[in-house]
Amino acid sequence: MRPDRHARTMLPIPDRPRPGLTTYDAKDPATSYPPIETLLPPEGAPNVLIVLLDDVGFGASSAFGGPCRTPTAERLAAGGLRFNRFHTTALCAPTRQAMLTGRNHHSVGMGSITETATSAPGNNSLRPNTKAPLAMTLKLNGYSTAQFGKCHEVPVWQSSPMGPFDAWPSAGGGFETFYGFIGGENNQWDPALYDGTTPVEPPATPEEGYHLTEDLADRAIGWIRSQKSLMPDKPFFVYFAPGATHAPHHVPKEWADRYTGEFARGWDAQREQTFARQKELGVIPADAELTPRHDEIPAWDDMPDDLKPVLEREMEVYAGFLEHTDHHVGRLIDAIEDLGVLDDTIVYYIIGDNGASAEGTLNGAFNEMANFNGMAALETPEFMRSKVDEFGSPSSYNHYSVGWAWAMDTPFQWTKQVASHWGGTRNGTIVRWPGGIEQPGGLRSQFTHCIDVAPTVLEAAGLPEPTVVNGVQQSPMEGTSMLYAFNDADAPERHDLQYFEMFGNRGIYHRGWSAVTKHRTPWQLVGGTVPAFDDDVWELYDGSSDYSQARDLAADDPQRLHELQRLWLIEAVKYNVVPLDDRTGDRLDPVLAGRPTLIRGDSQLLFPGMGRLSEHSVVSIKNRSFSVTAEVEVPEAGAEGVIVAQGGRFGGWSLYVSGGAAKFVYNVLGIQSFATTADRPVPSGVHQVRMEFAYDGGGLAKGGDVTLYYDGEAAGTGRVGATQPMIFSADETTDVGYESGTTVSPDYTVSTSRFRGRINWVQIDAGDDSHDHFIDPDERLRIAMARQ
Repeated sequence: MRPDRHARTMLPIPDRPRPGLTTYDAKDPATSYPPIETLLPPEGAPNVLIVLLDDVGFGASSAFGGPCRTPTAERLAAGGLRFNRFHTTALCAPTRQAMLTGRNHHSVGMGSITETATSAPGNNSLRPNTKAPLAMTLKLNGYSTAQFGKCHEVPVWQSSPMGPFDAWPSAGGGFETFYGFIGGENNQWDPALYDGTTPVEPPATPEEGYHLTEDLADRAIGWIRSQKSLMPDKPFFVYFAPGATHAPHHVPKEWADRYTGEFARGWDAQREQTFARQKELGVIPADAELTPRHDEIPAWDDMPDDLKPVLEREMEVYAGFLEHTDHHVGRLIDAIEDLGVLDDTIVYYIIGDNGASAEGTLNGAFNEMANFNGMAALETPEFMRSKVDEFGSPSSYNHYSVGWAWAMDTPFQWTKQVASHWGGTRNGTIVRWPGGIEQPGGLRSQFTHCIDVAPTVLEAAGLPEPTVVNGVQQSPMEGTSMLYAFNDADAPERHDLQYFEMFGNRGIYHRGWSAVTKHRTPWQLVGGTVPAFDDDVWELYDGSSDYSQARDLAADDPQRLHELQRLWLIEAVKYNVVPLDDRTGDRLDPVLAGRPTLIRGDSQLLFPGMGRLSEHSVVSIKNRSFSVTAEVEVPEAGAEGVIVAQGGRFGGWSLYVSGGAAKFVYNVLGIQSFATTADRPVPSGVHQVRMEFAYDGGGLAKGGDVTLYYDGEAAGTGRVGATQPMIFSADETTDVGYESGTTVSPDYTVSTSRFRGRINWVQIDAGDDSHDHFIDPDERLRIAMARQ
């Protein structure tokens, strides 16, 4: 192996010209220069593939004893190692930022998700430039880098089409290629996709067989093939992060139908069945105990009998979704193997970025946005039964019941968001690397954490941790390489101290012991009360003899508990965990949270063609009166199509022209729809079309009266019975002159939504200012800018 001549601790690697004779004439025989060399990592550096699934609990995958068949995971485990004490942060964006940087989530500003960022350093969603991501380090050392799938690390005020793009994967993230979506979740049938930083539409429709996971696998396979065709000597780093299996649980029906009848016994019985299988496989210790169900989680036998077919279908759909995802991961593995480079690739298959999600209410959800708006009561048992055959289809935005999430976290307590307990943070993980694992098929039980992945990859590649990246001195990585355990199952664990915290749920692990306290329940998104932090009850567990945190020893060893509580506080101060913040709804408001916002004031001027604007990029009209005014040019044949729309099939509003007349529709969660139609067509020529909504007031989610105007003259009235108070959609956007994704109203489709006529401008005003029902065209810009 030839020596590596590069000084790799400073990145980019400084150019170091070699001294020598410089001739006057290039034809001089003495003219000689060394050949131009392509930058490569040290000889023997492997390809790297990290697969990170979403919202999969420890007890879901068959590779760790679960009911969801994952043959690809089992295949990789047979050729590699299972890690049964690998940990995440209990939530998606924090886990991803921690894994990609090798630092704790609060150290990189991701104390929770980007949508609830505050101005506190540990929660501001801003990665410090002193903590460069792994992809940047690998790229600057000669790797080809690409990400496919979910990116939830972009601050919400930087997620518009104008950026800035510093936090996007293909800009500051270090990935030369990115194809996927920005945000926490996406519609698997109609995703809002980006190619780099450019919005793109899916290559096919659901009716044509499109599904996001398959598309991501196709793109990743195509990229890897091209990379090995054009740069065979250069290793790649591919980060494959499908939106699966985060809600909505979208999957072709035939995959869900494979599980018909398999969950009829319910979640209590499923936990017992999974627990037995886990012991049979040896993925948990023989003396591990199955933790009991908490009172907040209903027993299966206590659920209404007429709802149980719906609950069964929720789990069938989820299981099919996970198997479908694993299948497409398998296609990616097969493609690498077909190229003859699989054995030269270190593969991480991390089955979940946190525990299973219990954000779907006790009954599950046909549209999970109902719960996020505090309106889950709209989804009555009767409604759910009427939709049972549509779960997983393009007409659904579904989630499963809390009970199923708990079952998918067998044998542990609790679920996603509960960072205190292993049900929220312990995820089954598989590593395959023939070049570094001498005896495949084994189990490793050393404590490991997602911040250990980056140091492991660097050590495997023979690369030092950089001290300077792009001129900025770097802080040390906070994780520990896992490489020491690859060939020594009995090696003493090196990562023996780790704090946990999410929304006030917190814990500490130290040398086998864990002290933990659950502060809030994840499915109680609105209402309810939480105790003061100092009133939280702490528990103590000895992990050397209690794998699942089943025996609380707090009363038996109060001194050890006190020492661990103090250690948690020390770590919390060290890594920007404090101040603790257990607010939920308040943190959705950027003013209360203290984070920047693109929109200032109550007015926003939009122009035709603007689109793919997230809710954070548009003035908020929730829980208040508002108006929408558009200047349009109508041809003699009349206008048709969308003027402006926000949201889509599962919640939103649209002002459009149908049959020549203006129409306003407010869609509440796809459950209730309120339409107001003008009493006459919009005349030909240049005119203002205006909608005014007069909010009833008296609290959140109330209704109001609608009036349509042409050039200041009333043209129709109507009524909206209720509104969405918190969020329209996690993935649908605001578009001017067309609709992307799904449509707010069934009156048109995406393909027929484009406005036929001309839109000169659209102004959205939040509040009671009526402009006398007409905006002077000469004054519109001055007014809009003044109000911003």
